[in-house]
Amino acid sequence: MRNLARLVVATLFVILLGTITAEAQVSVSIGINLPVFPRLVVVPGYPVYYAPSVRANYFFYDGLYWVFNVDDGYWYSSSWYNGPWVFVEPVYVPQFLLVVPYRYYRVRPRYWSGWENDRPPHWGDHWGAGWEASRRGWDRWDRSRTYVPAPLPLYQKKYERNRYPAPSQQVIIHKEQYHYQPQDDHVRQQRTTILDRQSQGGAKARGKAERVITPPKGQEKSQPREKAQPQEKAQRQEKGQVQEKGQPPHGQEKAERQEKGQGKAP
Repeated sequence: MRNLARLVVATLFVILLGTITAEAQVSVSIGINLPVFPRLVVVPGYPVYYAPSVRANYFFYDGLYWVFNVDDGYWYSSSWYNGPWVFVEPVYVPQFLLVVPYRYYRVRPRYWSGWENDRPPHWGDHWGAGWEASRRGWDRWDRSRTYVPAPLPLYQKKYERNRYPAPSQQVIIHKEQYHYQPQDDHVRQQRTTILDRQSQGGAKARGKAERVITPPKGQEKSQPREKAQPQEKAQRQEKGQVQEKGQPPHGQEKAERQEKGQGKAP
């Protein structure tokens, strides 16, 4: 009887372990793979943290982590430092994330080059006129006010990679350990959805932003031209070398024609 009980317990343990493993495997990933809680630093003048040592556009704002994913051109959020990550519609991205200066983006799309370091990215160009019409004034705010950033969920420091909880447990632990309530209207509207989808393994955008699919034409033409120039130069040099080896100089060729003409004259 004892052996049967032990077998039942062992079987249940294997099933539970398999469920947790499967749950971890289906978690949405956007290239963020942090073994430990990252160092976060406040962006001067903004209630936003950034991670200077993380090779990603990684931020913390109003109680949640936020990442701008260059691959599809969208923002993602999570209540835990290493995800899983939940896609956030561009219209709901908080203003203070949008106005963070360009210099704090560690990974940038090609067409972002040449922008001013102390100004925000050109989100209107990125998401188009429809988005900009729905978020008029996104780049204007009261700069005279002092904005206090939300407290960091430092309890997560004890959850390194080998102790990182499964998505279904993350939300439970977060609610028990972190009691901050968001102040931003967009975060308040989306927080419940983000936490719910996070507990299920996250949610990925179904496609890519239009600008990611179709880069600006000016850059699209200039990049191949830059690559072609060395080839064209090499080809011109090669033709010049062939001419030097296989053909007489222009002056010599002219003299030879004159001599032939004189030989034919009566």
